[in-house]
Amino acid sequence: MSTTEIYLLAMLLIFVAPFLVWRLCKTDYFAPLAIVQIIMGIVLGPGVVGAVFPEYHKFVFNPDVVKTLNGVAQWGVMLFVMLAGIELDLKATWKYRRESITTAGLSLGLPLVCGCAAAVLLMQYPGWMGAKAANWQFMLGTGMACAVTALPVLVLLMEKLDILRQPMGQRILRYASLDDVAIWGVLALILLDWERVGRQASFLVGFAVLTIVFRRLMARLQQSDRWYVALIWLIACAFAADWAGLHFMVGAFLAGVVMDVEWFGQENLDALFKNVLLVLMPVFFLSTGLRTKWDLGGYAVFFVGGLLLLASVGGKLVGAHLAGKLLGWKSGEASIIGWLLQTKGLIEIIFANILLDKQIITNETFTALLLMAVGSTMLTIPIVHPKLNRAQNRGLVSQASS
Repeated sequence: MSTTEIYLLAMLLIFVAPFLVWRLCKTDYFAPLAIVQIIMGIVLGPGVVGAVFPEYHKFVFNPDVVKTLNGVAQWGVMLFVMLAGIELDLKATWKYRRESITTAGLSLGLPLVCGCAAAVLLMQYPGWMGAKAANWQFMLGTGMACAVTALPVLVLLMEKLDILRQPMGQRILRYASLDDVAIWGVLALILLDWERVGRQASFLVGFAVLTIVFRRLMARLQQSDRWYVALIWLIACAFAADWAGLHFMVGAFLAGVVMDVEWFGQENLDALFKNVLLVLMPVFFLSTGLRTKWDLGGYAVFFVGGLLLLASVGGKLVGAHLAGKLLGWKSGEASIIGWLLQTKGLIEIIFANILLDKQIITNETFTALLLMAVGSTMLTIPIVHPKLNRAQNRGLVSQASS
């Protein structure tokens, strides 16, 4: 077969396998299609299919095909991260800043501490810390991976639970938005390269100056032109961030943060978000799955994945309950908010991909983080749904927090 034919065969697997599992097994309640796609990416990777059918795996996912898939995946994830940045409503967060800062700080800080403690434990054993990582980078990177809240996936799950536009849903979005800003800020700190600090300072100064020009330009353009200019801005920011030694996804997120939802319309952004998930992100999931490895032995990776899941979920729940006591939340609110905020999904996987690219973590740690992200997201709906029903019966969700 030609490279093109093999590439199309790989694309067929990427789209057919997850869809069939999702539809035939009716997994939507505990595993939305995006999560099934992530799982199938792992299954089609070297750890499962590659181990059972090594020759077939090497034939389909040969270096030329993988290189092409990675190109599509990088473009898809750039769009996805930009949209996540646009979704941040920092104005609403500022309006309710005491409540938002308290909740976001505790729900980010507690799992961060728990994740750092887990990283310290892993540092005692070879094979988990990346070749180019300093101890503090590995510890902070792993801790932040446990603290991540996946804002775009959280939006999808709250839509499914029918609370996105309700007061509680809007509160949770504010908390997650602040966490998102902190996550990318910490990532920039982790990736700071003192040998290239001049480039990175130039990037930040240039970005700040050009943002003013960009925003003035976008305010004057017609909506149809804004889409095209936004894509140019995205590519330029991603390129500049990568050139500076950060990561192209840091640039993509910053590109989105300085854009306003009103420039494009919420419905149009929601439609683009769903189309990116449908058309491009499955390729990213597969290319992510191709990086999973079990070289330290399968049970070790699963054990570490469970340890990180415990640090992530436990930290979020403790943080949410502490926030609830400080802010005087009603009974049941903290548990619902904590479980929704612990959702990992795609942002954690993107975060882990960056750590792997920069050799801060190994393939084995990456696999454990991937398993943690999948487990975290799959737990959300089955646990939150009955809690939410009980809360709605008490009239909890219909009331806004002070």
